[in-house]
Amino acid sequence: MRPLSLTMAAFGPFATEQVIDFKLLGKNPLFLINGPTGAGKTTILDAICFALYGKTTGDEREGSQMRCDMADDERLTEVSFTFELGERQYHIRRVPEQPRAKKSGDGYTVQKPEAQLTCIERDGTEVLLVAAKVSEATAQIEQLTGLDVDQFRQVMVLPQGKFRELLMADSKAREKIFSQLFQTHIYRKIEDKLKQHALGIKKEVEAMRNRRDGVLQGADLESDAALNDELKALAPELASATEKKAKIDKQVQLVSQQLEQAKQLTAEFSSLEQLNLLARQLDEQKTQIDQQQQQLLAARNAKQLQPVYQAVEARKLELTQATEQQLKSQAHQQQSEAMLNQSLAAIETLPALETQQQQTLTTLQQRRTLLPQLKQLEQLKAHVSDSQQQMTHAEQLGKQTKAKLAQLNDEKLAAQAQMPELKAHSQQLLTLQQQISDTKHHLQFYAQWLRGSAEMEQINARLVSAKEHGVQLQAHHKQCEIHNQTLTLRWHQGQAAILAAQLSAGEACPVCGSLEHPQPAQSEQVVPTDEEREAAQANEQSALTALTNARSDYRQLIEKLKDVEQRNRELAEQLPGIDSLTQAGLETTLGQLEQQFAAATKAQQQLVDIDSRLTALQQQEVLLNQQLEQEREQYRQLEKQFNESAGQLKQLQAAIPQELVDLTALEQEIDKLEQTAAQLKLQISSLREQHAKAERQSASAAAQLQSTNETLARANEQHLLAVSEFERQLQTSKFDSLAAFQVAMLTDEQIAVLEQQIKQYEQRCITNKANIAQLETKLAGCTPPDIAAITDSKTQLEAQQQSVLNQWQQLSGRMRQLEQTAEQLNSLDTQSKQLEAQYAVVGTLSDVANGNTGNKISLQRFVLSVLLDDVLLEASHRLQMMSKGRYRLLRKEDKTKGNKASGLELEVEDAYTAKVRSVATLSGGESFMAALSMALGLSDVVQAYAGGIKLDTLFIDEGFGSLDQDSLELAIRTLMDLQSAGRMVGVISHVSEMKEQIGSRLDIIKTATGSTIKVILP
Repeated sequence: MRPLSLTMAAFGPFATEQVIDFKLLGKNPLFLINGPTGAGKTTILDAICFALYGKTTGDEREGSQMRCDMADDERLTEVSFTFELGERQYHIRRVPEQPRAKKSGDGYTVQKPEAQLTCIERDGTEVLLVAAKVSEATAQIEQLTGLDVDQFRQVMVLPQGKFRELLMADSKAREKIFSQLFQTHIYRKIEDKLKQHALGIKKEVEAMRNRRDGVLQGADLESDAALNDELKALAPELASATEKKAKIDKQVQLVSQQLEQAKQLTAEFSSLEQLNLLARQLDEQKTQIDQQQQQLLAARNAKQLQPVYQAVEARKLELTQATEQQLKSQAHQQQSEAMLNQSLAAIETLPALETQQQQTLTTLQQRRTLLPQLKQLEQLKAHVSDSQQQMTHAEQLGKQTKAKLAQLNDEKLAAQAQMPELKAHSQQLLTLQQQISDTKHHLQFYAQWLRGSAEMEQINARLVSAKEHGVQLQAHHKQCEIHNQTLTLRWHQGQAAILAAQLSAGEACPVCGSLEHPQPAQSEQVVPTDEEREAAQANEQSALTALTNARSDYRQLIEKLKDVEQRNRELAEQLPGIDSLTQAGLETTLGQLEQQFAAATKAQQQLVDIDSRLTALQQQEVLLNQQLEQEREQYRQLEKQFNESAGQLKQLQAAIPQELVDLTALEQEIDKLEQTAAQLKLQISSLREQHAKAERQSASAAAQLQSTNETLARANEQHLLAVSEFERQLQTSKFDSLAAFQVAMLTDEQIAVLEQQIKQYEQRCITNKANIAQLETKLAGCTPPDIAAITDSKTQLEAQQQSVLNQWQQLSGRMRQLEQTAEQLNSLDTQSKQLEAQYAVVGTLSDVANGNTGNKISLQRFVLSVLLDDVLLEASHRLQMMSKGRYRLLRKEDKTKGNKASGLELEVEDAYTAKVRSVATLSGGESFMAALSMALGLSDVVQAYAGGIKLDTLFIDEGFGSLDQDSLELAIRTLMDLQSAGRMVGVISHVSEMKEQIGSRLDIIKTATGSTIKVILP
């Protein structure tokens, strides 16, 4: 893929529309993207990546965050990119989501994201591939280029500092960087998934064992044998207790049935007494009900006369409204006549106003003819003044340029004096770097040791809490067990009563077979339902499970405490005397070393800067001499222009009369005349409109008054007719007067309430009489029973029943507990065998994938090591050329000491010494060459793994400022080799030497109103 043009609007720091025509740079160019920090160099790469995939190169900002704050509200943020792919060209335009000003009215609305993709054929015709949908455009770009956004970033953009970091990193850090570049997270996920699965199975196996022990402890048993022995001994005792319980339950049921019948007879005698009391209360309400019947009759008579009365009230309201409207019409008609008289007086002034208007327009036309000559005179005056100022400014610039030349000479001497001292400081970098690395490792060990100590304290606290929680769970389990046994007892007591309720005379009893049932069983207590019994049993089982789990958790905490203690002992062995160290002391030492390293680094940087500064000062001195000569030539030309303009000014001043030379006064007079003419025109138009409006309003008011007089007469006539009709019907009705009629009037709701009250009273009387007759017939010949004697007999039998039940409950509960324990043990044994078989397979896979075997290489690190070998082959080829055959990069295959991760360390082979050493021993320039070789090699390998896709463009965002002159020349030579191989290479840098070596460049100019782009060609 080769870029052709890029257009950005309101994007990043670019407030206005900026267009980059890459075709101007030539075919396969090597060009520099140059500009100050923050100007927007990397934004060009962000714009290309955003146009293609809707994301930036660093993926740190979304497209909606790339809008320029300095852009006008009317300007839309958008990016357009035209590129060549094979023999075809494509154009894509993207607009991110953003607020934009509304097309009508104030405020903002949200602009939805959109994208258009077009294919440009050889003949120039355009074929629209995607109209607006963002996801479709991204999918189409991925299909055309064969790369997703992550692969595009890897092969086209080499980010600043990323590969220096990759070169110096250890295996663990390099694994993290490579996994991002090659997207090998899937292998890491496989490792984590296997590890989590294996740990989960292991914990489940341990939990099963702990639960088995907890189940036996919960049942107060020592072993499986003790469980079987107790089950055999308990069976005959439970059978005998069950027989005794059935016998006493039958006796209690008979006496309960007798007591229930006695209570029912007593309740019926009480009901008869309550009914007689209600009959007396109904007789007392008879007088009130008679009055309500009379009120209801009068209301029904008034209901017949009510429509005529309502008509009288309606006519009365209409008459009042018509009178009010007639008074309003009279007042409006008088007001309209007054306004008409006023407009007649005003219209008489029209001829004078029209004459004044014509005079004002004539004067205005005369003044306008003088304007062009006066404006030309003012322009000449301004031009003469500007020429004088420019001459003065040119003279000052010449003096400033001479002063700068003297200052440059002083700076060159001062810079040359600083170089010996700075060279001595920069030689300490390697020693300080190693000391800082050792101190950081000590800090990491110490931090891990402190975390382990804190974790031990937390586990001890959790052990105390877990023990207290276990005591609470044991008490809760005991309560649930007692509640379950009590419900079971009540359920067995109620079964006989349930069977007795289903017996019928002549049918055999399902228990004894008798056809007669003289004393069916009854139950005083509510019989528990099956759901309640199951819930009680479930609560007891849940409490037992919670207790077992708590005991298992307690054992796991003890094991975890042992693991943490072992880990802290291992840390103490790796760093002797760790308990006597302090984090503050280690951090102080590290801070001092870093300060020294920073000072040495600063000295090295200053040395490079001074060298660069000297070269820049020499170039600047040449430029200033050229500038001084240009300023002298400019002064001579300005002086010539001043003389010419002054002569023209004198000629024009002589041609214009003296009293008309003030342009400002003339323009003010013209403005005043224009305002006067406009006011007169408006005044004349207003008088005519007011007169016409007054005539219309006067005619309308007269017509309205006539209409309201007619309406008032009709309303008065209708009211008199309605009153006469109501008085006639009132005389023929059953009411003596209007007041009596008004008192008798009730609403429909009030009438319905009276009818309902009377009906309810009559119904209650009938129902009460029928109930009294029914109970008197049923209780004829009966006497109230002796409930106390029956209750005493039942109490004695229930005391005997409770004693028998307690014995049966204890035996039955223990039998059920033992049976449940046996079932739980069998289930846990089956599950444990299945889990152990799973762990035999998953655990082995987890150890191999996570590098817990002898070579300590995980699955992801193994895959990355193969990829790293391919990268090092490509990188070494370039590094050997850049180092003149001296260096070659290798992967260290020896296992690292201790438990440290290995497999991805780098070494460098030195052909001069025939030795292999660490890449950390390379100098600054050598490190840059190695890092750049790694970057380019990695780009080639990623491109190869992306399906053999050929990309003709490469952007390098790398810091060249730390290189010496030789290293910089080697780096530029390498970039030129890439160019000659057929690639377009863009380099982002602000190093002055890069400007000298690379002729073509894009200069980013940073201003307060936004950055701009300028293409510089050699």
